[in-house]
Amino acid sequence: MTNLKSKLMLAGAVAALSVAASAASAQDVGACLITKTDTNPFFVKMREGAEAKAAELGVSLKSYAGKIDGDNESQVAAVETCIADGAKGILITPSDTKGIVPSIQKARDAGLLVIALDTPLDPIDAADMTFATDNFQAGLLIGQWAKVTLGDAAADAKIAMLDLGVDQPTVDVLRDQGFLEGFGIDLGDPNKWGDETDPRVVGHDVTAGNEEGGRKAMENLLVVNPDVNVVYTINEPAAAGAYEALKAMGRENDVLIVSVDGGCPGVQNIADGVIGATSQQYPLLMASMGIEAIAAYAADGTKPQASEGKDFFDTGVKLITGAPAEGVESISVEEGLSLCWG
Repeated sequence: MTNLKSKLMLAGAVAALSVAASAASAQDVGACLITKTDTNPFFVKMREGAEAKAAELGVSLKSYAGKIDGDNESQVAAVETCIADGAKGILITPSDTKGIVPSIQKARDAGLLVIALDTPLDPIDAADMTFATDNFQAGLLIGQWAKVTLGDAAADAKIAMLDLGVDQPTVDVLRDQGFLEGFGIDLGDPNKWGDETDPRVVGHDVTAGNEEGGRKAMENLLVVNPDVNVVYTINEPAAAGAYEALKAMGRENDVLIVSVDGGCPGVQNIADGVIGATSQQYPLLMASMGIEAIAAYAADGTKPQASEGKDFFDTGVKLITGAPAEGVESISVEEGLSLCWG
């Protein structure tokens, strides 16, 4: 495939939003983008998408970010600022998916449209809508790929789970649980990670979604079981850190690493043999559609609708690998590089 199915699916919705958005472009429409950090390439690309669409539609955009992943306090302050500034809407990737909800409710009560990007709030309907990858599906794809790739050896796998944070934000849980289900491991409570009983799971550790966190988490889990041969990571920076820890022990060539994101460094790491497969998501599309939605809302009160059969708007996901697995749909590294970000 040379075109994303997600783009085809979204074309009609984008066109409908754009009609209303064009009517709002002449108005004084303010919007806010609040990301978890301003350094992760995923959020950098998200900001670029929002800025480009805001400039196109004449929307005044202000961007805010937490100091680190998990910094709820800075995000709360940003929401308060957006309300005070009279913004028409907020796009947010929440660090604390439960803790931010009272602030989000305050914004909605003040008449702002609130759209969660990438990471659903808990509960998901605390936002007016969520534009996101199907994060469970993203995890499911890499789990299925790892299982098929290992073949009979999957029955005796030793799996290290490198998650995001101890507060278990929704995106963290969804990717983790999707991977386990894809690998064929029975879930406990699907709304949290760490309670499965399958002995193939060596353990969980948290990474804060960055390379240093991935390295430390990998070192910790190798102490628990030095025979780890499969590593799930919440994102590609964590995967890069895990690889460095494995390399320091001479294990980099006999451990399968899978991840989620689809940034250009991560896809290149597939080409270089660091990561076996990743699920690619599309942050620029999430953010640009979010700005269109705010403009449409400012024009006539229109609110975005969820994808059919889902409680969020699905912006698409593709598995990227240089070693396709039978029965698991994927795209090539070359196509992944043509679609990547960062």
